[in-house]
Amino acid sequence: MSGSAGVKVTVWNEYRHERNDEQVKAVYPEGIHEALRSGLSSFGYEVGTATLDEPEHGLTVEKLNDTDVLIWWGHQAHDEVDDAIVQRVQERVLQGMGLIVLHSGHYSKIYKKLMGTSCALKWREADEKERLWVVKPSHPIVAGLPEYIELEEEEMYGEHFDIPDPDDLVLVSWFEGGEVFRSGVTYSRGQGKIFYFRPGHETYPTYYREPVLRIIANAVKWAAEERGASPYYGNAKPLETIVAKK
Repeated sequence: MSGSAGVKVTVWNEYRHERNDEQVKAVYPEGIHEALRSGLSSFGYEVGTATLDEPEHGLTVEKLNDTDVLIWWGHQAHDEVDDAIVQRVQERVLQGMGLIVLHSGHYSKIYKKLMGTSCALKWREADEKERLWVVKPSHPIVAGLPEYIELEEEEMYGEHFDIPDPDDLVLVSWFEGGEVFRSGVTYSRGQGKIFYFRPGHETYPTYYREPVLRIIANAVKWAAEERGASPYYGNAKPLETIVAKK
């Protein structure tokens, strides 16, 4: 796919903090998923939402089959996500659906399943400045950005981040406490593209920030691009037999 026209995005969110924490509700009164839906719609994408407490977590077979890129935000209820739904999402990624994992979604079942590691890190919940440096300026995910963006208040994530070596390291964060973190990393799994993007603690208005939304929007476009060859798996006839029939 090229551009944003026709790209179908589903934003998945636990939608728990916004209902049971007044501080979070004040920042995202309609939920993080609605903030992201509104922000990404302004880039021309067709955006729907799904939440944890919907039947099948809102991720039915039909919904996923109609999704080009799935965005995932989770935090306090990772263990409540049904393993059968995780398997369903993984299969769609392998088939070619893009996946963007945000902030504490690093510890989600789906991200850990696709990475094959613990995805553990160190963190500190404090009002700290975060500076996200673009370390691969040629990558389409950071198109239109300056060499860094700055968030005045965010939660700290620090290395070591227990993930496989990424295909591309796009963004690195520095925090006032001195830590650094691989904040924007890409992977391919099967036919699917994956982007992990660090910012987005629920008590800060990060997902209203234009540079943050631009990175996510760029990532959607990148993850939804047409794939290359479609491989065939299984019992194969000799190549000369196939050629002879043409």
